[in-house]
Amino acid sequence: MPAARLDPPPRYLRTPEAARFLGLSGRTLEKHRTYGTGPVYRKLGGRIVYALDDLQAWADRGTRLSTSDPGHDVVHPAKPHARLGHGNAARRGGGAS
Repeated sequence: MPAARLDPPPRYLRTPEAARFLGLSGRTLEKHRTYGTGPVYRKLGGRIVYALDDLQAWADRGTRLSTSDPGHDVVHPAKPHARLGHGNAARRGGGAS
């Protein structure tokens, strides 16, 4: 009887590696975190880490077949979005610019 195959443990990336994986700058990924528009992350002690599956799922939200395809979801830019209820503008009562 062959040994049971174990799935590898989830791999976590710090911000610079996660940004490279997504093709973004580390600063852009930090802005996404601030405004709540980015991928799900975990805070372990003082470290921010991203699971590969979460990064891929977030990127997949932007999947389109053509320029006229509205898609089913949206990847927002890294800026405040009042309708999301995140970011400084939402806290101050201002709108997105």
